[in-house]
Amino acid sequence: QVQLVESGGGLVQAGGSLRLSCAASGRAFSSYTMGWFRQAPGKEREFVAAIRWSVGSSYYADSVKGRVTISSDNAKNTVYLQMNSLKPEDTAVYYCAALRSGLSEYEYWGQGTQVTVSS
Repeated sequence: QVQLVESGGGLVQAGGSLRLSCAASGRAFSSYTMGWFRQAPGKEREFVAAIRWSVGSSYYADSVKGRVTISSDNAKNTVYLQMNSLKPEDTAVYYCAALRSGLSEYEYWGQGTQVTVSS
């Protein structure tokens, strides 16, 4: 059974940092792209960042570029999202997701972790 479990969310002041983790289990993910998405209250879910597990290439939304770094630890089957210089508009539930190579829709999703940035 595939599981993506996010952790690391919490309450932080504007300008602060958080590191989110996504522990993946249940299958081999070497051919997957792992993504982070977020959804703020009353808004649609939006893409934040992604990393191709096999080659380590990463992609970022313009809204977070320069403040966020996505990385992976293959030995731990874990993907991280380091977020710095956080802003109140970064407040959202953050979700980890897995996209199989060749497909266009993310196949697996985690339950999400809440990030709240106070001003």
